[in-house]
Amino acid sequence: MASHGEFHWNELMTDEVEAAKVFYAETLGWTYDAFPMGEMTYWVCMSNGKPVGGIMPLTGVALDGAGPHWFSHIAVDDVDARAATAKASGGEIVREPFDIPGVGRVAIILDATGAGVGMITPA
Repeated sequence: MASHGEFHWNELMTDEVEAAKVFYAETLGWTYDAFPMGEMTYWVCMSNGKPVGGIMPLTGVALDGAGPHWFSHIAVDDVDARAATAKASGGEIVREPFDIPGVGRVAIILDATGAGVGMITPA
């Protein structure tokens, strides 16, 4: 598990989930575990039996105008406090901290340059 300030998780947001799954299975040997999330399915990417990332539909979750992209999450000691610090440091909170059962507490922010990143306090 990543420590405070280290990259913790990466996920691909794309309109073509099945094409992405085939691509990474063929190029990296990844397999996938389905994680139903309401009306969509989140796919956990597995490499050598270990979770290494996720793939999810782009629709409804990405920042306006964003095309397919990899999105990173950085581990933090206290996501609520760090999101507030990010805002005070010139960033913007895109999605206030929220809980994902069994995963952790997450916030989505824009840094002072406008780049999006997730912050997570892992469960």
